[in-house]
Amino acid sequence: MQKVQNADFIIVYACTILALCTLYAVQPIQPLFESEFSLTRFEAVIFTTAIMLPLGFAPIFYGYILESVSLKRFLRNAILLLGILELLFAASDTYPLLLFIRALQGFLIPAILTSLMSYISFITPKELVQQAIGYYIAATIFGGFIGRLLSGILSDLFGWRVFFMLLGLALLVMYGLLIYLSEEAKVSFVKPKAKEILDILHVKPFATIFAMMFLIFFVFQAVLNFLPFRLTSMSSQIGFGKVGLMYAGYIIGFVISVRVLWLIKFFKGETRAIIIGIFIYLASLQLFYIGNYAVLFVAMFALCAGFFIIHSVASGLINKLAHEKRAISNGLYLSFYYAGGAFGTFAPGVFFQYLGWNAFIVLLSTIVFASLFFAFKVNKN
Repeated sequence: MQKVQNADFIIVYACTILALCTLYAVQPIQPLFESEFSLTRFEAVIFTTAIMLPLGFAPIFYGYILESVSLKRFLRNAILLLGILELLFAASDTYPLLLFIRALQGFLIPAILTSLMSYISFITPKELVQQAIGYYIAATIFGGFIGRLLSGILSDLFGWRVFFMLLGLALLVMYGLLIYLSEEAKVSFVKPKAKEILDILHVKPFATIFAMMFLIFFVFQAVLNFLPFRLTSMSSQIGFGKVGLMYAGYIIGFVISVRVLWLIKFFKGETRAIIIGIFIYLASLQLFYIGNYAVLFVAMFALCAGFFIIHSVASGLINKLAHEKRAISNGLYLSFYYAGGAFGTFAPGVFFQYLGWNAFIVLLSTIVFASLFFAFKVNKN
């Protein structure tokens, strides 16, 4: 039975990696779409916005859509559809169709990720759930990085369509492998009432953390989404493979996610850790004024370190404070988190487009500084 369970984990984590590849693979090559389809910069960055926006409300409202489902059957069908959509994306020639496909994928991915987490919790012994979810988080980090890296490298070598075709085929293979999951599970997705949501939002620590994470992920996605345009404008020698490699700083999230308890102890409390994380985040942003690839590469490691300290500690703090309303609180946390990220993928672009990169970084630095207000309020509560 243990061998079967190990196979289950491998399949589930592989699905997680492929889903995150799908979510972020377009990001480093958005300037390529801008030139190939004669798009405005706004139209190009919307490729990431379209797939991320549903993540802002899906964690709260998917319970009303999915009801109680067979996870195995649902995952197989969702992965199959995601793979077909990826193949259609690779074959499409018009911007509206490409954008429509990305939007459809955006509705599938949050349901897939929620189902994968639920399945992990179902098949894992209670005393090992935290470790298994830690591995899941590591898989999301790895998937986000490897998707960006490979899309950049393969776009340089073979054109952008090849990677998305391979990704689509990998998802179809995963559809076949999902039949071998050993356990059939059903999950009742959270279906919060409006009053329950409002009750949580009226609790100061929760509302404060939600607002802080909206701003923090807004800035993070703004940097990640517009950095490819900055890099390609710096030098014609910077190919999309080097743009994809720029996201290597993401990997530091591995270390932080598994050492978060040590960090909290080292910084003497959750709120102190969050505040120090924000200062690291703010300091790293100042390096982005420098138009040098090596400096920006190092800056990404510092930025990701600050971000993952804040995110890892804040998400754990929500669970610590929530008690019996943990599921709804987590759903709200993810909704504010991804809503901030979705807006960050396009809204700050106005500054970048009309005032330049330096004004863009000034804006983001101001927003991070404003997030300190919420962090200090958490400290008081």
